[in-house]
Amino acid sequence: MGGALARGYQGSARADSGAGPLVLVYDRNADKAGALAALPGIEAAESIEDLAGRSSMVILAVKPKDFDALVPDIARSEGIGRKTVISIAAGVSISWLASMLGKGAKVIRAMPNTPALVGEGATALARSEGVTDGEFADALRIFEAVGTAVETEEGLLDAVIGVSGSSPAFAYMYIEALIEKGISCGLRPEDAKRLAARATLGAAKMVLETGTPPDILRKNVCSPGGTTIEGVAVLEDRGFMETIEAAMDAAIEKSRKMTK
Repeated sequence: MGGALARGYQGSARADSGAGPLVLVYDRNADKAGALAALPGIEAAESIEDLAGRSSMVILAVKPKDFDALVPDIARSEGIGRKTVISIAAGVSISWLASMLGKGAKVIRAMPNTPALVGEGATALARSEGVTDGEFADALRIFEAVGTAVETEEGLLDAVIGVSGSSPAFAYMYIEALIEKGISCGLRPEDAKRLAARATLGAAKMVLETGTPPDILRKNVCSPGGTTIEGVAVLEDRGFMETIEAAMDAAIEKSRKMTK
């Protein structure tokens, strides 16, 4: 995810102005950092302290289990109190991170999702009191470079995990089922994959671009006595909506339990 953000932000900035700000990256795996540093406008930092010391904004794109070891190094970096620190980790609260970074820390929590890897991410961000509107706008631009980004309250980030953080996995299961059934009915695997994925993508674009509510779009497809309404009736009978909501509830509850 860190690599996707670095590539997306630098690529977007260069497209807008021909040259974006320098993006510094650091990874314990030097090969990963080196691969990113081979791209225009991206440079590998020598250490965590070097990256934090030279940056105006620091993104912590690591797993929650790594925070206890990482954050003290960030906190010791020169001038960290004047900089905005963004965490993309589930379960790491703004208050915990701010307490670890020290008095006056400016913290943003971001909940992106994996489609950011292909420029179609959905991210919600919440900020601590010390983050100015200008600083927050800078953070939004980073995540808008890999999709769409919105501001929310930290208390709603658990819900965001259910709506957009975990939900791509649910969508992949749906697409997987379409593909497998298509193959069992005689379609070539590649054709089944392309048709199922494109149908799902098209449905999502209809929601975003027509402004029509999803329930109306569904009804528009369901001609009386037609094929689609028969399939929808089965989904309704087997609790399709309720099953999705239960899956979201499980992801949301897990997020709440793991937050420190």
